[in-house]
Amino acid sequence: MTTTTDLRPPRTGHRAPRRAGLGALAVLLAGAAGLAYGLTDLPGSAADDPGRAAAGAPPSPAEASREGTATGLHPELERRFLAAQRAAAADDVPLTLTSGLRTAAEQQELVDEAVARYGVPEAYRWVLPPEHSAHVQGLAVDVGPTEGAYWLQQHGPDLGLCPTYTNEVWHFELLPEGAAACPEPRPDSSWAW
Repeated sequence: MTTTTDLRPPRTGHRAPRRAGLGALAVLLAGAAGLAYGLTDLPGSAADDPGRAAAGAPPSPAEASREGTATGLHPELERRFLAAQRAAAADDVPLTLTSGLRTAAEQQELVDEAVARYGVPEAYRWVLPPEHSAHVQGLAVDVGPTEGAYWLQQHGPDLGLCPTYTNEVWHFELLPEGAAACPEPRPDSSWAW
């Protein structure tokens, strides 16, 4: 049985060198490209090694107490993710948190790195500005490995976790309050620019 300790904390505090952020974005873009061609596992991808994407210190006590959870995620999102993780484990499918809560500064750094590397408008398909990012609010999770992301694509809506973007199979948000079904995923994150 999977335990709460399997829930990896989001990156906070110490940041890896700038090139590591660009590498992580490149891995995500390569993973998305691989998924478009029907690949299920890409060696060296963040989904293949969730520890790389989630490396860093646990949230500060202020961040954790702000949401009342160990991860800083919205308590209902954390509860639903843990339930999904247990259900996936029962199906012998690994499901891990690769990214959760981000600060506005971390999100802006991801935007800046994507723009520097890929230019506009391509970068906008993959990353939102801090004021529109559900990660900054503790309302989004990225999951891995690829097998787990596909499992959650299939079972997440029944567990109250919705796939948000068609180009990011790893990104999930809460089923909107009062909704009976997940909204149709957007093609990408360019809607907020």
